[in-house]
Amino acid sequence: MADINPLEQWFYDIPVVTRYWTSAAVLTSVLVQCNFVTPFQLFLSLPKVYKRREYWRLLTTFLYFGRLDVDLLFHLFFLSRYSRLLEDSFVRARTADYAWLLFYGAVSLLALSPVTSIHFLGRPLSYALVYIWARRNPTIQLSFLGLFVFTAPYLPWVLLGFSLILHGEVPKDDLLGIVVGHVYYFFQDIYPRMYNGSKPLDPPQWWRRMFGELPTAPSETIQQPVVPEGIAAN
Repeated sequence: MADINPLEQWFYDIPVVTRYWTSAAVLTSVLVQCNFVTPFQLFLSLPKVYKRREYWRLLTTFLYFGRLDVDLLFHLFFLSRYSRLLEDSFVRARTADYAWLLFYGAVSLLALSPVTSIHFLGRPLSYALVYIWARRNPTIQLSFLGLFVFTAPYLPWVLLGFSLILHGEVPKDDLLGIVVGHVYYFFQDIYPRMYNGSKPLDPPQWWRRMFGELPTAPSETIQQPVVPEGIAAN
């Protein structure tokens, strides 16, 4: 039996939605770096979408995280890590439920974009995932660069503080991601406790059928995450 390439094995072990999103983000940055396209062709511009019918901008705004550099690697690492952890946590209807979460996040960010004037929405979408994962794992202890220990729900705020130290300001796209993530967390995790298990943001059945999945019980969360380098579980 032929040996399996470890890198190839690692790639196919990534859940399908996270795999395609991360791969598309890397490919987009490579295309920009090689001058096949420019960021001006990718950013979200609603006038260009409506008047010039450049509909691809509704997608590429979530795929471009910057040119190939250390900052890009940092963002892609966090994207793939927490997206993977969150996608794995949908233990019953994984693909349909997680794809619906991304769809909800994308639509929410697109709707808010005229107010926020943020042209690339991949970072706030990935930050929303970090927030949801952190709130759903309240007992997990993390350490930041080995300097101090905190529980997972504080992770988004620790990262905001780190951005404040590095850049001198809190990125508004990260704050937007927290808002979108909190709305999802509230209606999926808190609201059902108050209203007999009702989950307004559950995917509709036509969405599940599109992914070839039968109706299932509400998704559950696995409480055993793997965390990235620099932020380690105790």
